[in-house]
Amino acid sequence: MASNSPAPEGIELQEEPTAGAWGEWNPTEDSARPPRGKHRVAKQRGGLARSSTVLGVGVIAAVGAGGIATAQDRPQVAISMPSLPDFGMGGGGGDGQRHAEAGGPAADSGASAGSTGVIAQQAAQHTDAGATLVGRILQQAESQETAAEARFRAQAEREAQEAAAAEAKAKREAAQKEVEDARLAAEKAAKEAKEAADAKAEQERTAKPSGSYSLPTSAYTLTSHYGDAGSMWSSGHHTGLDFAAPTGTPAKAVGAGKITSAGWSGAYGYRIVLELDDGTEIWYCHLSSMSVTSGSVGAGDTIGRVGATGNVTGPHLHLEVRKGGSTVDPLAWLESKGLNV
Repeated sequence: MASNSPAPEGIELQEEPTAGAWGEWNPTEDSARPPRGKHRVAKQRGGLARSSTVLGVGVIAAVGAGGIATAQDRPQVAISMPSLPDFGMGGGGGDGQRHAEAGGPAADSGASAGSTGVIAQQAAQHTDAGATLVGRILQQAESQETAAEARFRAQAEREAQEAAAAEAKAKREAAQKEVEDARLAAEKAAKEAKEAADAKAEQERTAKPSGSYSLPTSAYTLTSHYGDAGSMWSSGHHTGLDFAAPTGTPAKAVGAGKITSAGWSGAYGYRIVLELDDGTEIWYCHLSSMSVTSGSVGAGDTIGRVGATGNVTGPHLHLEVRKGGSTVDPLAWLESKGLNV
């Protein structure tokens, strides 16, 4: 069948070939004549220039759409390829045309492959761009997830540190409380121990010693010592040791002996004289009363009561120690007997 469609611009059709001359329609050296006249460059579509190769592919596609299977029944058609500028696709200009004429079917196959390569390259570019976009989205999501995990870990670490700090503070406070309680308990125990020691010392001081000697009274305070000078004493100095104590406090024998004198004695008030076994005399003066006035007594026996009779300014026991008629220091003598005055 002969085609009645007008020939595309820049293409000259010839009616020389006869139908059925070849089995497959394909421009050859005989059917493709050199281009004549002026040819226009087709406008770019999608950023690509339509070259002679692309035009050839379009013709092939058009023929294929009409049915290549019936090409044997059609007359041979000679076409001439316009000379188009070469846009980097190998089909423009004289070189592109010569390549197409010299190549024949191979050139057409190359053109089709070139077009397919461009499409594939564009598809690959779109695929690469999509893959890049997907990669960026995944990377951003992964970064956000990593940041969220980092914040969660930081929050967990912060809470753990706060809990550890609170626990350490509680332990510190508990330890400080234990130390304070221990200190208070130690102070209390020390105070109780001191009070007990003082009470024991007082008991030992007032109790009868095992060495047959005893303190002359209890609950006392030493006021005037032996040898103190003053106008209160007739000799100009103190001849004894004063134990200040409340009136009625017991006066005890410092050692075993016998009572040799008991009664009023002027400035001494009521006085008891105790003579020990070794001949030492112990004078108890200013008594308020006398319990024993004669006979033997033992160490620690009550023989009278503290008072304020005679030449005194207050209740106290004036104790004198005499050996061979002369006075000695009562404090030194008592300490020599092992007594803690």
